[in-house]
Amino acid sequence: MEQKPPRSRAERAGKQYREAIKQIDKSRTYNLAEAVDLAAKTSTSKFDATLEMHINLAVDPKQADQNVRDTVVMPHGTGKAVRIAVFAEGDDIDKAKKAGADIAGNEEILAALDKEKADFDILISTPTLMSKLGKYARLLGPKGLMPNPKSGTVTTDIGKAVKEARAGRVEYRVDQNGIIHLGIGKVSFGPQKLLENAQTIATSVRSAKPASVKGTYVKSAYIASTMGPSVKTEI
Repeated sequence: MEQKPPRSRAERAGKQYREAIKQIDKSRTYNLAEAVDLAAKTSTSKFDATLEMHINLAVDPKQADQNVRDTVVMPHGTGKAVRIAVFAEGDDIDKAKKAGADIAGNEEILAALDKEKADFDILISTPTLMSKLGKYARLLGPKGLMPNPKSGTVTTDIGKAVKEARAGRVEYRVDQNGIIHLGIGKVSFGPQKLLENAQTIATSVRSAKPASVKGTYVKSAYIASTMGPSVKTEI
């Protein structure tokens, strides 16, 4: 008998995905606790996958007052290691370092930006120094690194901002299709911590409803692991 060749990784992954999707009733909208638990259980990756929430809003991002954007501090963090830089001077540099910033200073940060290097995930600045960052908008803006008062990254309370960023403060905004994409946490967090993170996101998004949006605000919401099937949920 001719021996069959071993299945490829893609074929094995495809079978795992098909088995996982059988556990989900696509005609049903699950409550948040059920959706989080099911999305975690049906993760098909061998690594510690991230659970993601995708929320489709009935907004028009082209309208300034409907470009939903806010920040939220996850009670259990995101599971992602972030590198924090603080653009400050004087005592604020010491405060930033004590709070856990990876980089804190001014001239050295400007020198790195001059070389188009942005070796950090979050940039926090004091209001008085923001004018010096304007010339780097084309570098920082597309990467989502430009400090902004709305995201809590332009502040006089440097210590608090660094601690919140380290604890799991994340910024979200709708994309051009009116959808918010946000990680909830790692599968290894367990159902309770993932649920509490998801509830925090849901509460924040609901409270960010623009006054100009009447009637339905949340059109649909789904939770899925990085390589797993999506689970429709209510928020």
